[in-house]
Amino acid sequence: MANPVLTEDRFKSEATDVDGLEAGWAMPDELADPARRAQPPVTGDRTLMTTGGVFTATAVLITLVLAFGWVGWSQVDVSEAGTASIPGWTIVVMIGAVVVGLVTAFVPKIARFTAPVYAGAMGVVVGAISKVYEVEFDGIVLQAVGLTVAVFGIMLFLYASRIIKVTERMVMGIVAATAAIFLVYLVNIVLHLFGGGVPFIHDTGPVGIIISLVIVGVAAFNFLIDFYFVERAVAAGAPRYMEWYAAFGLTVTLIWLYLEILRLLAKIRS
Repeated sequence: MANPVLTEDRFKSEATDVDGLEAGWAMPDELADPARRAQPPVTGDRTLMTTGGVFTATAVLITLVLAFGWVGWSQVDVSEAGTASIPGWTIVVMIGAVVVGLVTAFVPKIARFTAPVYAGAMGVVVGAISKVYEVEFDGIVLQAVGLTVAVFGIMLFLYASRIIKVTERMVMGIVAATAAIFLVYLVNIVLHLFGGGVPFIHDTGPVGIIISLVIVGVAAFNFLIDFYFVERAVAAGAPRYMEWYAAFGLTVTLIWLYLEILRLLAKIRS
């Protein structure tokens, strides 16, 4: 699933009072000044969003994904022939997770309550999907987890060291690519209902592998947008509840990247 959560438009609608100014995603002129931006908007104000708070909330959500992932993993039945099947109720859980995710995306203030629910529900789904892949390709889950962590670390380093500088044009390009992928997946789901599908995206040949590599790359670059979003939001004095909203967005990207890497590895090993 593409990540439509951490967008600039969302922060434009969220604001808090900073030194008597309305400071949201659209930074006031005072905070746009580099000297002013280098300091926290209000020193010691615990009502404001912090980078540490975002990563703490993210750690909580990822822990929930892993814990409930074990639940989903354990619910997958493996036949004597060595084939795995996902329980039918998993689809209901996935739909529920999508609904909760959409509600969170439109109402950031409730993210501290809905983001954990989303993480738990998606954990069950991801765990079940992972078990199916693991049954067919021994060791693939550990490989996918390791690569996901590595990609996250690399993108964080590239962003923090400014080796890659995020610009508005880059953000627009990544968002456009992400939206295109989401649209292709949506069309594929619709065609699948009628017994069809989008050509090549599920193929295990060279073209299918290249497509998966491109999608993995786009998912990885979404981290740059996420980090950029968090940095600007903290500088702008976003309210503290946005920590959970930002953590929710990072979790969406992590889950998406993991599933795409899992799919890529399966194609390669096929």
